[in-house]
Amino acid sequence: MGLKSVALVIVGLLIGGAVGYGVSLVYTPEFLVDLLPENYVSRFEELGSMFEGLTSEHEGTLAEIAELVGNLENLTSMYEGLNLDMEDLDEAFSGLSEDNSVLAEELAALTEEHEALLRAYNESLDSYDTLMMQYLIVTGISPLMPETQSNDTIRKDFAWNYGGKTWATSLFIPQQLYDYYSNKTRVPTEDYSVYVTHPIDDEYLFIIANIFESISLGEGYTEIEQAELVISFVQSLPYSFDNVSTGFDDYPRYPIETLVVGGGDCEDSSILTSALMDTMGYDLVLFNLPDHVAVGLAVDTSGIYWEYEGTNYFYVETTGEGWQIGQIPEDYEGVSATISPLLPHAVCTLDWSASRVRQKMTIVAEVINVGTAEASNLKLYVAFEGGSGQIWNPKESTFFNLAVEEEKDISLELTVPYDVYTRMLVWIIDTDDKVLEERNSEWFDTN
Repeated sequence: MGLKSVALVIVGLLIGGAVGYGVSLVYTPEFLVDLLPENYVSRFEELGSMFEGLTSEHEGTLAEIAELVGNLENLTSMYEGLNLDMEDLDEAFSGLSEDNSVLAEELAALTEEHEALLRAYNESLDSYDTLMMQYLIVTGISPLMPETQSNDTIRKDFAWNYGGKTWATSLFIPQQLYDYYSNKTRVPTEDYSVYVTHPIDDEYLFIIANIFESISLGEGYTEIEQAELVISFVQSLPYSFDNVSTGFDDYPRYPIETLVVGGGDCEDSSILTSALMDTMGYDLVLFNLPDHVAVGLAVDTSGIYWEYEGTNYFYVETTGEGWQIGQIPEDYEGVSATISPLLPHAVCTLDWSASRVRQKMTIVAEVINVGTAEASNLKLYVAFEGGSGQIWNPKESTFFNLAVEEEKDISLELTVPYDVYTRMLVWIIDTDDKVLEERNSEWFDTN
């Protein structure tokens, strides 16, 4: 039996009971009227009035029930409609799933075919190159071959004292490796770890590290004694100011340069020490003190140290002989130090030029990553700045990345503000709008 039928039965029962009850209240046989007291007559009238009130309430309830039944029918109809929609969607989904399976199979087949064609293409290309070279050799017009690497070397002899013995070694440094580093532009940073983490000299530094490791193995040196052996080697190199040999007051050298020159100042010897010991697996940092650079070494010893990220790095003086790990010159006791971990990082240089046509200024910037890691998510920012810090007509480039030693030219055009005293701001910024490099113009008047 449906919900609607049940509701109609209930309504019928309610109506029948109410009518019977009402009849019993208002109908009184004639012969009983004379026998009943007067108060029963008034009571019958009162009950009749109550019956009329109940009848009115009952009719209202019946109307509400009828309305609920109507709502139920509407909801039932909606439910049936939604069921039909659901069935249609299920059918459509099944069809799409089948289409997806077919497309996936076709994609797999096409991918396999593409890989086969690519292999065949590469094989054909190799065959073509081989045949072309044979043809050129036969006809006497062989193309230029890559220039062979020079075998020229620079011999450097070293001798130093450690553990009551005098040690000596000769290094044969590739001329091309030295020329490469001596011709490199100096990196504009006081974080000298970029000179340690540059990768081109890694292979040769391993050769030098093997010399110290062989000595340590033969002598049975501990980890600290092996470190002291390397430190004493670097400390034996003569100290020289940058401007004596290079003409620059601050000219940090790469490790290969310091070995060929045969000495250097504090940053040169610290860079060389860090590069050698990093190759040997030691945990190190660089200390940048006021007008001085030193090495921090994480070993189990005593003395002066700085803590960095939960590790104690003991001070290592690389200039002058006899300094032990943890000993610090009196001039640097109690000073603060900037600590640089030996991690590759990007360093970007910025150069730019400007040209103006009426009220339009075009900025062309050259950005170069001279660091040892990729520079990611950079932007060029240019604007006019007012004397009170006001900014006019700023422009930004899109984000760009720079690989190690990659350069990029970026052009931006902006409108020149009329009749103001200003200067050009030309910045390299990151995703947080932090200024990484800036090259601002002098102040000038516009017109």
